[in-house]
Amino acid sequence: MATILQPSRAILDLGDAFYDPVAAADFPQTILRFRNDRAAAEVGLNGLSDDDWVRHFGRFAPLPGSLDQPLALRYHGHQFRNYNPDIGDGRGFLFAQVQDGDGRLLDLGTKGSGQTPWSRFGDGRLTLKGGVREVLATEMLQALGVNTSRSFSLIETGEALERGDEPSPTRSAVLVRLSHGHIRIGTFQRLAYLRDAEAMARLVDYVLVNLHDDAPGDPVRLLQNVVAKTARLAASYMAAGFVHGVLNTDNINVTGESFDYGPWRFTPTWDPGHVAAYFDHAGLYAFGRQPEAIHWNAMQLAVSLRTLVDAEPLIAALDTFPDLYQSAVTDALLWRLGVTPRGSAQDRALVQTIEPAMRATETPIDRFFFDAFGGTIPERYGEPFAEARAALANYSARKDRRHPYWSGEPCSMLIDEVETIWSAIDERDDWAPFDAKIAAIRQMGEALA
Repeated sequence: MATILQPSRAILDLGDAFYDPVAAADFPQTILRFRNDRAAAEVGLNGLSDDDWVRHFGRFAPLPGSLDQPLALRYHGHQFRNYNPDIGDGRGFLFAQVQDGDGRLLDLGTKGSGQTPWSRFGDGRLTLKGGVREVLATEMLQALGVNTSRSFSLIETGEALERGDEPSPTRSAVLVRLSHGHIRIGTFQRLAYLRDAEAMARLVDYVLVNLHDDAPGDPVRLLQNVVAKTARLAASYMAAGFVHGVLNTDNINVTGESFDYGPWRFTPTWDPGHVAAYFDHAGLYAFGRQPEAIHWNAMQLAVSLRTLVDAEPLIAALDTFPDLYQSAVTDALLWRLGVTPRGSAQDRALVQTIEPAMRATETPIDRFFFDAFGGTIPERYGEPFAEARAALANYSARKDRRHPYWSGEPCSMLIDEVETIWSAIDERDDWAPFDAKIAAIRQMGEALA
């Protein structure tokens, strides 16, 4: 049965101290470059004509029954461990809320939609390259089993943007993402900073009820949920070989859903020191430090919740993160290997043989998981994988290799290919490599699912 559009206005229950009404920029052009009908079908919007799609997601005519006006959300955040109280939605806003067929609340939020009270010195815009990169990141992560926002729409907007870190002028775009909420750890930090216990309690209830499908009134329960969800997020990044690049508290969603992709990378090999952001000189958010970074961010949520409750139960909730992460990363790696778990101790022992072998041999991550999917490590991987090969022989495949994907080559998303896809668009306005890559990623997702 087709999903019918079910608009929502739940965010308004928080009150106007949480957001600022804003207007979208009036763009010179609106050229539709990507529409995610797969995601749109989940919320009853896949039947829109291209003209109506552009009217809503390029000109931002309100969706019937949802928000009358876009809202720029207010939050604070630690940015590379430095606290910043002067941030918020500076080039995006919450455009609409909807429910999917299961009644789950989802947000349609923007990136590059114009200036807001939180833009500071920014122009509120998004480069087309940045939009293309976010589409590629979210499609790849979804296929690899990561709980991620979905890139819903990408529309080129006809402005020439000046940027200091890439060739300029460059083309502009506005992106719409479909997310399970846009409430960040930084949203709670702002209320702690303001010492607003009443608003904090209201936010706790909003998240528990609307985003965690839980009962209201229990800040400790909220932290327990966030710790569990973010531990799984960290684990899924590792199994995907993904480096987010900017794991600040304003970029961590309390649903444990990954979002906001700037200088992301996929690491070619299991390299704990691989960084995504050229400005991350200390490697704070390097590949191997992501679990630590996400745990630290969860600690900042606990600090904020001290506005409402004592420290002891919050500390107890935080202390569960390491074990939850170890369990989740084991599950995530076994999922990517395409085998059925046998038991926690046995599964963890298997994973502990694979990671060192991959790191020591600098084996390409995507090639390895492609070859080993279903439970057999080919002999050509040699002696470093002998122990893992023997352990894996005791596992049964969760899915066979009859899908056409397995007859080809592994699908990767390394930086050189991203640049090649962008070059075709930038130099020749050739979107064929981009479209082909999306199709290839989705084929991989079907094979892995």
